Amino acid sequence: MKGFPASFFLLFFVGLATFSWVLALPHDVLPKDSGKFILGQENLGPWKNEILETAEGPGSANNNSQSPLVLAANRTRRPDILHGFRVYEGGWDIANRNYWASVGFTGATGFILSFFWFISFGFALLVHRCCGWKLNLKGEESKTSHWICLALLVVFTSAATIGCILLCIGQNDFYNEGLHTLKYVVNQSDYTVDTLKNVTEYLSLAKTINVAQVFLPSDVMNDIDELNVDLNTAADTVADKTSLNSRKIRKVFAAMRSALITVAAIMLLLALIGLFLSFFGYQHAIYILIISGWLLVTITFVLCGLFVILDNAVSDTCMAMEEWVENTHAETALSNILPCVDHKTTNQTLIQSKKIVNDIVNVVDQFVYNFANANPPSGSPNYRNQSGPPMPALCYPYNSQLEESRCGDNDVTIDNASTVWQKFVCEVSESGICITVGRVSPDIHSQMVAAVNESYALQHYTPPLLSFQNCNFVRETFHNITTAYCPHLHHHLKIVNVGLAMISVGILLCLLLWILYANHSQREDVSAKLSFSLNRRRNSNQNTNNNNGSGNDESTTSSIRSIRSGV
Repeated sequence: MKGFPASFFLLFFVGLATFSWVLALPHDVLPKDSGKFILGQENLGPWKNEILETAEGPGSANNNSQSPLVLAANRTRRPDILHGFRVYEGGWDIANRNYWASVGFTGATGFILSFFWFISFGFALLVHRCCGWKLNLKGEESKTSHWICLALLVVFTSAATIGCILLCIGQNDFYNEGLHTLKYVVNQSDYTVDTLKNVTEYLSLAKTINVAQVFLPSDVMNDIDELNVDLNTAADTVADKTSLNSRKIRKVFAAMRSALITVAAIMLLLALIGLFLSFFGYQHAIYILIISGWLLVTITFVLCGLFVILDNAVSDTCMAMEEWVENTHAETALSNILPCVDHKTTNQTLIQSKKIVNDIVNVVDQFVYNFANANPPSGSPNYRNQSGPPMPALCYPYNSQLEESRCGDNDVTIDNASTVWQKFVCEVSESGICITVGRVSPDIHSQMVAAVNESYALQHYTPPLLSFQNCNFVRETFHNITTAYCPHLHHHLKIVNVGLAMISVGILLCLLLWILYANHSQREDVSAKLSFSLNRRRNSNQNTNNNNGSGNDESTTSSIRSIRSGV
């Protein structure tokens, strides 16, 4: 009867260790419908439909009438802890606490294992210490068990050591890959913000454009001010969302890295010290390690659950990005990662920039027609002694419908205007009168070139906003993440999970062998002490008479009892 409880607990803990490996299995090994696998739907019989209908809850039919895209809808159908374990149907949404509650349910296996391990092993320790249940092995059986326990202890310690190494490698690779992915998203966001800021600066610069004190109309300047406000708001929104999420993710990665490194280091040290102490049979020190290992295995199971949650969250995110790339919607939950720029703002910017370009061309051409190509008499306000062939006007790049138009044969384009106009620059006197053949002074020519450069900038740097308006830029970013980053993140997370599982199982089984091997070593020490005492007592009694034999036997018995009580 003394051997039965210990054997029962040994089998129980081995089964618990084997079951914990489920946490490390890749998702493609498990059945596709994990809910059916856990509940055993095929065995529910006539209750199947009733249970599943109750789990879905009311309101599920209403979701079909809604048009917004629900990202990763099938993958995220999990029990929602905050909603009475009804199936969550909101899709991927990192801003929704019900989504995180459903993802948290995926780590329930690790949390349940940690709870049962903590309770069951604590109860087994209590029973072992209070009731004295032990495995009694004698003679050759004791020697055999000694070497078996030693061999198994070395194997399990090696397994835990390998798990620590895998954990360190996996967490380091995942941390670096995660930061690399985050840096890529931040860089893409910075590019978006910089583009918006550049357009804002060019629009502000357009307000300062003048040729011979001819400025843009006041209503155009007011439109530019209003548009700049919208562009700055859009840029700040993108920058703030990206910066906030970046800081949160970095904090999570740093905490995860510290926790895993600490667990790996402590578990490795614990396994090696336990092997050393078990070999030499230091019972009291071993029990300190056993209690420490008991608590650390509990923590490791919790970490297994947390990393299953993280693995599912990463998989959900990658699938959501992949679905969004195939079915682009401007506003989804993915806007919390890298939002598309507001359609209204980008559309107004594109239209307004074209109008401003035409207005700048109009300012330049007014000067060309009314001043440069005019031949006013001497003493007129516009007289600068202009002479030579007429100066070509600047071509309007857009027609009245703001569509691209073809330039006339006598017009110059924005691309070559500054070079062509250089031929019409004259040398001027101190009073600003041309003293050589030409139509404009160097100062006026500089103003015209500045106007052309501003038109060129608005014409070439504003169209990239189209990629923000139709979300092509965000689509390309998410496509690159799903193809170049997600597979590596999955791989590194699996290594972390395998490492945690190997540590949990290895240390769990080592705990059992620490107890068995330590007790085995002490029993051999007790047997050696008893044999030595009996032999010494027999040698001392050989020269005594038979009348004192009974007294010697009593003293021998008391000596044996004293040795046993000391143990």
